[in-house]
Amino acid sequence: MKLSILGLLLASSALFGAEPAKATAGGKDEVAIIQTSAGDMVVQFWSDAAPKTIENFKKLARSGFYNGTTFHRIVKGFMIQGGDPLTKDPAKEKEYGNGGPGYTIKAEFNQHDHQRGVISMAREKDPDSGGSQFFICLASVPRLDGKYTTFGRLIKGDEVLTKIGSEPVKKNSEGEMSFPLNRVVIRSIKIVPASAVK
Repeated sequence: MKLSILGLLLASSALFGAEPAKATAGGKDEVAIIQTSAGDMVVQFWSDAAPKTIENFKKLARSGFYNGTTFHRIVKGFMIQGGDPLTKDPAKEKEYGNGGPGYTIKAEFNQHDHQRGVISMAREKDPDSGGSQFFICLASVPRLDGKYTTFGRLIKGDEVLTKIGSEPVKKNSEGEMSFPLNRVVIRSIKIVPASAVK
């Protein structure tokens, strides 16, 4: 089953208010630098809202899990989705959206809304079916609030988000107009101290 947002937005129709980041476990105030073929984006985590989700994301990023994956799903005016390890192989195009880390994590619904630049976990119908796939909102999506786990927001790279969100798309294997014609590769996701980002 494909990991989606709102069941591919009910199948065929289809998935910056600043808030201070709190220190993560261990007293570290860390951010994620998502280095892509379209440029870099920096994510500030909401550790007060989704600590286990953030811990999982950081673990996968540090292990190199995301290196070479793509943003395989781009829904205009809605979101860009990535984090599927199957996307490393262009020959597995029909399977994109099905991949994960081999386990799932529990949802951590919270009070942070799905606004432009917010990063949230993709999942299947089961709220506790997220693993590695995530999406970044291109606009406000209030219908997702309290139903998907938001865990941070972009503090740099909004122009990169715009660029990726503007990529031309075709129909994916589910018939949704969301499959990018050009591969937008996540070269790496680096977890670094917030002080290292200027």
